Order: sequence, then C-alpha cells, then structure tokens
Amino acid sequence: MANDALRAIPLGGLGEIGRNMMVLEYGEDSVVIDAGVMFPEADMPGVDFAIPDFSYLRENRGKLRAVLITHGHEDHIGALPYLLGEMDVPVYSSRLTSGLIEARLRERRLLDKARLNVAEPGEAIPIGDAFTARFFRVCHSIPDAMGIALDTPLGVVVHTGDFKIDHTPADGEPTDFSALSRIAGENGAFLLFSDSTYAEIEGYTQSERAVGEALDRVIRDAEGRVLVATFASLISRIQQVVNAAAKYGRKVTVVGRSMVNNVRMAREMGYLDAPDGVIAPMSQARRLPLEEVVIVATGSQGEPTSALVRIANGEHRDVVIVPGDTVVLSSSPIPGNETVVARTIDNLMRQGANAVYSRVALVHTRGHAAREELKMMLSVVKPRYFVPVHGEYRHLAAHASLAREMGVPASRAFVLEDGDVLELDAERGEVAERVRAGHVFIDGGRTMEVGGAVLSRRSKLARDGAVAVSAVLSARSGLPLADPGVAFYGFADLEDSEDFSIKVSKHALSALEDLADEGLDLEQLRARLSRSVADFLYGETRRRPTVLAVVESA
Repeated sequence: MANDALRAIPLGGLGEIGRNMMVLEYGEDSVVIDAGVMFPEADMPGVDFAIPDFSYLRENRGKLRAVLITHGHEDHIGALPYLLGEMDVPVYSSRLTSGLIEARLRERRLLDKARLNVAEPGEAIPIGDAFTARFFRVCHSIPDAMGIALDTPLGVVVHTGDFKIDHTPADGEPTDFSALSRIAGENGAFLLFSDSTYAEIEGYTQSERAVGEALDRVIRDAEGRVLVATFASLISRIQQVVNAAAKYGRKVTVVGRSMVNNVRMAREMGYLDAPDGVIAPMSQARRLPLEEVVIVATGSQGEPTSALVRIANGEHRDVVIVPGDTVVLSSSPIPGNETVVARTIDNLMRQGANAVYSRVALVHTRGHAAREELKMMLSVVKPRYFVPVHGEYRHLAAHASLAREMGVPASRAFVLEDGDVLELDAERGEVAERVRAGHVFIDGGRTMEVGGAVLSRRSKLARDGAVAVSAVLSARSGLPLADPGVAFYGFADLEDSEDFSIKVSKHALSALEDLADEGLDLEQLRARLSRSVADFLYGETRRRPTVLAVVESA
C-alpha cells in the first residue's frame, strides 16, 4: 500500500441491514465509524445477534486512534461493548448517543474503563496525525443523529450516517446542509459515504410530523387502552406518544427493560419532555380505567423476548390484552422480520385487540432518505469518489447508479462488500485486497467466532430433528445386555412411532451384534452405529435426522 493512499475497509453494513462498521486508514492512523449489531435472520437459530469480526482491528490495533459513532441505534452502537472489551480506544459521539452507549457498557460492567467523549457539532477533534473529525447534524428517527466529516491529507471525507431530509422533524433539528456545504467547499469532498437503505424508493421520505398527527388521532379515538410498540431508542416517537397522551388526559406507562432505561435516561438528559404526572409506573396504571392508559413497549420487530411479543402470547406478568385494546406497531418490519411481526399482529387480534400498523395507517415513517434526498446530498457534497453504505447489495447498486446520474464517473463510484479494501489516492481508486469480515454470533454469553458450522447444525436439527440410540454392552462379550433404547426429538411425526421405535431398536441391536467381533473401541462403535442407524432411517423415511449414539460398557 502506498503511504499516500486512503484505505476504506467496511467490516459490516454493506450487503446487509445492520452490523455497521467502517474503518478508514491513512499511513499509521486508523479510525472506526460505528460498531453495530445485526439482529438474527431466519437462518440464525438460537442467535441473539451478530457483530462484526474484529480480526483486522486486532491485527492492526496499534493504528486504531478512535471510534466515531453517528447515532444511538443498536445497528450502530450494539457491538461497542465487545470492541471496547478488547481494545482501549476513545469513543466520540453526540450527547444522547453517549448516554445510550453508557447504558450498554454499564450492563456489561465496562463503563468505568471506557473513554467516552461528547462531541458538539462543528467541534474539531484531532485523531492521530492523519485525521481531524467534525460532526454535523442530520435528521434521523432518533435525536442527536450526526454525520461525520474527516479532514485527511487527500481532502475531506464525509460519512452521512443514517439520514433523511425532514423540514418538520420531531426534535426540531433538520439535516444541516449549510454546514455540509461549508465542509465540502467549492470543489467538493474527496469521498462521500452515504446511507443507501431506501435508495430504490422514489421521491421523498414523509415527515415525522405526519406520524405524530396519526398517533394523535389513534389515541384520541381509542375507546380503551392504547399500547404503542416502537424501538426503545426512538425517543422522538415516544415524545409524540407522550404529547398525545397528555393532550387527551391519559397516563403513559413504559414496559420492557431497554424502554424503561432509555426513557429514564432521555428524561434525565432533557431529550424527553413530559408534564408532571403523565409518565406513571405500572403500579399506578393498573388502578386506572383502561381508557386513561397508554402503554409504550418494546417489540415492534417481533423480538421473541420483547414486551409486546410476551403480551401477544399471553405471557406478560403485568399486561393482559382485553377486547377493545388498541395496539399500534409504530415501525416497519426490518427485512427478514416480516413473518414474526405478522404473527405477533395475528396473536394480538385473536385476543380482541385492534391492531394498527404501517400497512393500514401512517403510524411510522422511514428514518432514511429516498432518492430525491440522496440526490440533494450528492449535489451538496460533490464528491470526487463515492461509496454507498448501509444496505443490501441491491440498495448499494441503486445508489451507485444514482450517483452516476448525478455526475460521479463510473470509475469513481464503488459498490463494496464487507471485507473489501478500497485504496484511493488523488488520481484513482481500486479494490486492492480483501480482509476477514464475516459474522461473529452472540449466543447468550457465548461468542461464536466460527459460527457457520454451529448454525448449520442447528438448522439441520430444526429441519430434521434428532434420534437418540442408547445401548449398554457386556464388558466380556461386547454384546448388548438389552435391546437398545430409542428416543425421537422433533423427528418425523409418525403415527406408529412406538412400532417404528421398536424397528429402529432391532436394527441397532443387529448392527451392534455385527460390530461386536471387529475389536472397535467405544468411540468407534458410536460412530459406526450412528452411520448405520442414519442409513436405516433414510431408507425408511427419506429423512436424515441427527443421530446421537450413546454406547457404554458394563
């Protein structure tokens, strides 16, 4: 690598939704922008979430000077506790984002060692010898969202973060295009990274004010209790619910640990304004008539352990759906979550709730720019080089095509994937190599760095089930002392399962008798018995469950 080249290395967030992480490197200095999680998809059974692979950062930890965070959503801050658990590096973000990061680090007992810094818009932040960072305000679906401008020896690099153009945002802070224009200057920026999530959508994203008006109508017209499910970090949406509840004489109570923590923190920091007495504890809300209560809960994405899903399944200790309740899902399903969200809505309606969601009412609007807004960003920043970020591959490709329409030469618009190493200098750019950038799966308290094999086995178990065969052999003769036991776990739903179990047992007995004279040790016997039973099951059912053979000697 030439010392005068800027290297851009996405470790997550390109070709997928979530897990956002971009590394910028010049000489002996590097900086990370965002460190997020990706929520599990259908092919990730048992996984809580995925984070970026930090292998490249570990190998080059001596270069890492800072982590810059654009805003406080989990797909941008959720991996920070894991990164800071390994590397002592300062973190810069806006005030609300810093508060949300503090909450995540406190949960993992990492807060005392973390070097968190609040960055004000326009403040110059030196980072090593190569970079100076300046944050600028953007409008998103969470307050205090920022874009980042990095002064580099080759020119200004602009990273939009997640953004949209909303002239009437809930928090009163529109995207600061005047600051962007000053940053880019007359000749434009050297490089632009821009949010691509809705690069396929024509026109403009609807204003947050329209959502506030829709929520106002729902709460005004509801005859009974209202439950609003949204992201715990969507403070501006919670503010709109509080405003409507106060207007119509209702109390707001909050359920879900992350929601409770974020509401408390946002009120303490002044980002959530609630008249005295409007936000009430559940103990008080239980004593009120239903028509005087609004509940704000987590679970708008159908997360299995969230408050709304437990309510929908009749498993929540404090909230039971009653006919006449109105439940508002104030979000759009993340790609891959459509089925679980639909199931949650069905379960709520089975219990008599009136479900209101984005397909039937304007109770959510996107936090991301559509094509006309993306064009405006390109026209203001005027980048020499362009890299679309934050989106699946088709979103990135659509955004790159849009940039070409706006005058960026095709040779300077790069559609990257996680792990690509883009090298740029004043004259040209190219993908020079690839680095490791796979998914690292978080499963409870475990980190699965080699997750593919584990997930493959889990998927196979979910699809085909398992069959356990157990036998005790005579230490003297090597023959079974009794007929082998057989148990089915999620295997084919056989009407004659008892008779079939006897058939499997007889096959296992015969196989063990045949193997008795081969002088195999117990480990070899287990392997041979598993293969024999698996072949027998396939011949009988055309299915291949996982076969667990337990063979002991007595």
